[in-house]
Amino acid sequence: MRSGFVAVAGRPNVGKSTLVNALCGGKVAIVSDKPQTTRRRIFGIANGDDFQLVLADLPGFQRPRDPLTEHMQRTVDAAFEDVDAVLFVLSTRERIGAGDRFIAQRVFALGVPVVIALNKVDRLKPGHVATQMTTAARLGDFHALHPVSAKTGDGIGELRDELVALLPEGPLYFPPETRTDLSLEAQVAELIREKALALTREEVPHAITVDVEELAEKAVVANLLVETESQKQILIGRAGAMVKEIGTRARPEIEQLLGRHVFLELRVKVSPRWRRDEALLQRLGI
Repeated sequence: MRSGFVAVAGRPNVGKSTLVNALCGGKVAIVSDKPQTTRRRIFGIANGDDFQLVLADLPGFQRPRDPLTEHMQRTVDAAFEDVDAVLFVLSTRERIGAGDRFIAQRVFALGVPVVIALNKVDRLKPGHVATQMTTAARLGDFHALHPVSAKTGDGIGELRDELVALLPEGPLYFPPETRTDLSLEAQVAELIREKALALTREEVPHAITVDVEELAEKAVVANLLVETESQKQILIGRAGAMVKEIGTRARPEIEQLLGRHVFLELRVKVSPRWRRDEALLQRLGI
């Protein structure tokens, strides 16, 4: 039995969470086109007959600007302390630049194998992909380099096999039916936040967090927290249309997760400067 931990590193918005979901064969982490979607370390667990690959999906590297982003960066730093390998994710669609080189310096200095995944290769010309592969190869002494598309699944099986081959022999760290280490409450909160992110723009997505107040047999009650009254009004929408749409989109996935029908009640509340509230951040697991 091979088992172990692989940290997933990369700049914000290169598709780390989508790639983790693809490698695990199902939804582990929420995804959106908004930076800072991933705020905590989430273990995505890929199980096979003779392996358990635990992927640490991390917030993107960033310069901390407030307690929230400080917590997120500390999460990234701590995740590198005891891993068997690093999966370094780059976007084929964006210029490989200073931000990627900064992360490369960190991960190649860890002394563990680094596998580079050049993500988002779908619908790109082979010549462009080849150029990006050449640039990526200059970042450091990598173990392997895989062009993949988390969206279409191209190259995902080969990348998973590569990572599993780097794992030592070891025990099952999680029950074989487990796909993530997040509690049910945390998974429900993330699903709701994902739908809110999809429907909001500008500063509002960064100001949203979700706190599940009740997770009962037939009902789920969750609070959507924002920092200002104007953000609250945007999230509620005209005649409650926005918050209703968030609930409409989130409920089917919550029911699939829980395996039962539930009544979903969403409440929008103002929690001024919650991103600077250390106690709340700790309670939210960030």
